[in-house]
Amino acid sequence: MIDFSILAQKSLTGESLSREEAFCVIQTADENLRDLLSAAFTVRQRSFGRKVKVCVLQNAQSGLCPEDCHYCSQSNISSASIEKYRLLSKQQLLTGARKAVAAGARRYCMVASGRGPQASDIAHMTDAVKTIKSEFPDLEICVSLGLMDQTQATDLKNAGVGWVNHNLNTSRRFYPQICTTHTYDDRVETVQNVKRAGLSSCSGGIIGMGENDEDIVELGYTVRELGIDSIPVNFLYPIEGSPLGQQQKVDPIKGLKALCLMRFLNPQSEIRMAAGRELHLGSWSGLAFYPANSIFVEGYLTTPGQGSQAARTLIEEAGFEIEEALSEPDSSTQQQTVSP
Repeated sequence: MIDFSILAQKSLTGESLSREEAFCVIQTADENLRDLLSAAFTVRQRSFGRKVKVCVLQNAQSGLCPEDCHYCSQSNISSASIEKYRLLSKQQLLTGARKAVAAGARRYCMVASGRGPQASDIAHMTDAVKTIKSEFPDLEICVSLGLMDQTQATDLKNAGVGWVNHNLNTSRRFYPQICTTHTYDDRVETVQNVKRAGLSSCSGGIIGMGENDEDIVELGYTVRELGIDSIPVNFLYPIEGSPLGQQQKVDPIKGLKALCLMRFLNPQSEIRMAAGRELHLGSWSGLAFYPANSIFVEGYLTTPGQGSQAARTLIEEAGFEIEEALSEPDSSTQQQTVSP
């Protein structure tokens, strides 16, 4: 059995795990899970203590996407029964921010389906972000708008966006199996454009799409090499009508091992327990806070999720604490009207 405490110390000193060590983490015997989680927590605790950041997603534009991402209910090849609508108005996005703050969120993430934003989309989002930040100056704003160039990313930063999400989703090897309408390099380029613009990067992957352990390990090394600031680890939510709608559930212990691997390889990055955790991790979810320091509440883009109060209970019963939420704005500010 490998000594996971040695891996923790390597991680804390900034030294990368060897490939052999990375595979030992993802393939360790289930009976060693307690030791693995304890070592991952040693790394997590250095940067984040026992704090858990709460995040809320807003589906800012649903469906209508020309891409063929096989995991997505909003893709062009999906027949899933979902709501479809164009970009939400500024007022609707502000209302979403208010709901996020009321749910205890520190970060509000607005996601628009599509290949990438037009100039009018960037203008609309920057206007909305400025309005949101005027009411909630301390609220962290993340947007996910598809493939972007550096100029678009810079415009978002100047408006008050702090993070841009663009997931790599899996390894370079496996990527053609889940998407053919754009390349892995397209995604990497967007992440690099985000970083060149001075924004914090948010990019992770999805576990359970049919990938193997090598793909999970490669994703971990890729986000490390790119210096990703915030790493969402999603677990595929099989949606009827999407190409991956019949995929089997992920072994929750395997999911926890994947989170630990991401923590060892990315010791100072936020590791975010994201979509599908309720379905795949279930009663094991509390253990995920040993490597992960962030969580989504109140649902995902087209699938339900855990409510904020239930998530608060989960966090506290696992022995962790919620990162202090924002205070409510003055009523006089909250009652102001905003034209769409």
